[in-house]
Amino acid sequence: MLLCKKCIFYLKHLKNSCLTKNISYLFQIFVINSIVMKKCFFIFLAFLLISNVSFAQLNPVKYNDGNLVLNGFSIQPSKKNKQKPGILILPAWMGIDKLSKDTAENLAKLGYYAFVSDIYGEGNYPKDYSQAGKNAGFYKTNFVEYQKRISLALEQLILSGANPDNIVVIGYCFGGTGAIEAARGHLNVKGIVSFHGGLGKDAKRPVEPITAKVLVCHGADDPYESKEEIAAFQQEMRDTKADWQMIYYANAVHSFTNPESGNDNSKGAAYNEKAAKRSWEHLKLFLNEVLKN
Repeated sequence: MLLCKKCIFYLKHLKNSCLTKNISYLFQIFVINSIVMKKCFFIFLAFLLISNVSFAQLNPVKYNDGNLVLNGFSIQPSKKNKQKPGILILPAWMGIDKLSKDTAENLAKLGYYAFVSDIYGEGNYPKDYSQAGKNAGFYKTNFVEYQKRISLALEQLILSGANPDNIVVIGYCFGGTGAIEAARGHLNVKGIVSFHGGLGKDAKRPVEPITAKVLVCHGADDPYESKEEIAAFQQEMRDTKADWQMIYYANAVHSFTNPESGNDNSKGAAYNEKAAKRSWEHLKLFLNEVLKN
């Protein structure tokens, strides 16, 4: 046991003191060192706890589709898990935004590896909604290219440490469409979650079994999805024998998860705090059911 300076001082004076004083000094030495050792124990314990928990931080990741440079973001879970569950996040039509980054950080706090994908690549990032609509429209029509970009992002999620057989894809708006395309494209994922995503599919495309579990979080008043398109999607889920669920949120329109969408429902896209919180809880329940934790 290491003695503090005060304890050493007491020991040096033991020979010149009476027995009573010696006993008193010894008792003080015992008490002082007990306190010191107790503090050391708690410091050591705190160090062990901190060493087992890393602080989640988003890291930029460059990857490629041929000669095109893509810029995603990767984040490690705050607490490691032997099952290494991973979440791929597909952003809305303007590309990587605050919502997608915040989602990655929040998922990392829950113990998931997360990767925010870049679908457009350098030189193709939209400057306004008009450009975003054209970019997103291209990938909705050319769905094989969309599925390819999602696959490349999945590779990066796996390289970051996620278990390739324990992954869910989630997406917002245009990204929600991409999540559904991940299921339609038979990518190796356990499930997909679409938040206010486009549900449509070319009727000429063949109907094939969907093995990934499907969760669609949908604004009950979303003007961008017609009744016909919703009905066709639901029929597609039945025809493909999918394990699916679709949850409607009252008074919610398009983009209800994004605080930057304003609060005017008459514009067709607006944030709805209650719907956003409820859909987040539904996401967590889905992940707990679908992924190994």
